[in-house]
Amino acid sequence: MSHELFSSLDAFISLPSPPPLSVRENDGTYRPANDAELLRAAQRVLAGQLRGTDMLSAPALVKDFLRVRLGALTHEVFAVIHLDRQHRLLDYVEMFRGTLTQTSVYPREVLKDVLVRNSASVVMVHNHPSGDSKPSRADEILTQMLRSALAFIDVKVVDHMVVTSSGIMSMA
Repeated sequence: MSHELFSSLDAFISLPSPPPLSVRENDGTYRPANDAELLRAAQRVLAGQLRGTDMLSAPALVKDFLRVRLGALTHEVFAVIHLDRQHRLLDYVEMFRGTLTQTSVYPREVLKDVLVRNSASVVMVHNHPSGDSKPSRADEILTQMLRSALAFIDVKVVDHMVVTSSGIMSMA
């Protein structure tokens, strides 16, 4: 199952939509959808439901999207959920891809992306392929560093979430 980095929710919404349980081939025949096709369809549906959603009033929807998107990955990904002043979702951006145990996050790039999207607040997200949702000391340091950097441009960090295949841990 391959997961590619994408730059926004628009990437999901614009994906071709396969039928939920079967795929029509060019010759008109149908075959069962494979796991990757089913995941892409689920991600597309959840991404479509997220845009403009109040993050704080729909936490289950956000968690479902994050679990489907990041939970099964075998490498770390760091993403940012961009919010407006009313905590409505503006965008979801996967910014950095790492290895099995770590990913490099560059605060300068996070700040640039926040300014481009005119975000009022953000939720930082990354996955732990190991399955252990407990934040590491490095996760805590990164959270504080980004919280401080974003405060200089009046952007609030609402949360930093750690995603595994079995659940999500909030660092808030």
